[in-house]
Amino acid sequence: MNITIQDLQSYLSHRYSGWATEQSMFMKLVEEIGEVAEVLNKRAGRKFSSEEDLQTQLGTELADMLHYIVAIAAINDIDLTQVILEKDKLASVKYHHDVNLETFLTKTTD
Repeated sequence: MNITIQDLQSYLSHRYSGWATEQSMFMKLVEEIGEVAEVLNKRAGRKFSSEEDLQTQLGTELADMLHYIVAIAAINDIDLTQVILEKDKLASVKYHHDVNLETFLTKTTD
């Protein structure tokens, strides 16, 4: 199954509507960033790792980070899809990229 950022935002807006705050979601995001750091430290050998599936753990923790990033946008009525496209256009000009995200997506769907 494929989901879009818009799908996830809509779901999280419904899930957290009326009770979640940007501060609570940010604190959860910070926790998840720490968990990603722990997995990366284990993968790099800077922290002990038993027989863990670090690839799966990394994916899970990254998904958790994405969840809370999108939740913060959702409870603040920020259209992440639009913001990402606009931000990428500006970065593409600033850093002289040949293709921006919108152009890339247009070419891959043709």
